[in-house]
Amino acid sequence: QVQLVEAGGGLVQPGGSLRVSCASSRSISSINIMGWFRQAPGKQRELVASITSGGSTNYADSMKGRFTISRDIPNNTVDLQMNSLKPEDTAVYYCNGITVWGNYWGQGTQVTVSS
Repeated sequence: QVQLVEAGGGLVQPGGSLRVSCASSRSISSINIMGWFRQAPGKQRELVASITSGGSTNYADSMKGRFTISRDIPNNTVDLQMNSLKPEDTAVYYCNGITVWGNYWGQGTQVTVSS
């Protein structure tokens, strides 16, 4: 069983940057895939970025070049660095972890991009 807790959401201006972090109760090295998803009002939840236990990353097209997913293995966290933020990036951002034993979600953290 894995507990995931997101932190770092908040209000930023367009063009600004924000880093959100996902803390895992389990070693992230034992989690096959860690990912960030987001869900904006009226929209479906969508993949933002993911990283495998081997370090392979994947990004949604709209996030490529702006967002970076990374791991902090000693602290069991996965971070999402968001740059050049746009109003359309406003959403609840969720951490996700996939293991052999299950698919786990955090509670989400709100990111609002507005002037």
